[in-house]
Amino acid sequence: MVRKNSERRRRRSHDPLVALHYQLSETRRQGSLDTIVVADGSGVVVAGAGSWAACEELAAFAPLIHGGSVAAFERVTVRSVDVGGDRVLLCARTTSASTDESRELAMKHAALGISRILQAA
Repeated sequence: MVRKNSERRRRRSHDPLVALHYQLSETRRQGSLDTIVVADGSGVVVAGAGSWAACEELAAFAPLIHGGSVAAFERVTVRSVDVGGDRVLLCARTTSASTDESRELAMKHAALGISRILQAA
């Protein structure tokens, strides 16, 4: 009997920052996202996928967009992710090819992975 490998992740790392990058890169690909970033509450990049300048920009504005201090940017979504009582912000900018459904699915998938990775760290 041949057993199929049930592990769906192709790349793994025990380093939480590398694992976050892998998670975000795959989410970016699957969700047709331009940029996806995890930021701390002060707007500093924790990890991201996409151009570094876009990651820094999204991270910097994420707390302001999430808090309602600044109007949301076009095609930008910000979510708060609970990590063992602490909060990080997940922020994504979609491409024109991305649908609302694919973006929402990608954000949900990323939030679960981020929480899992950071709680294990």
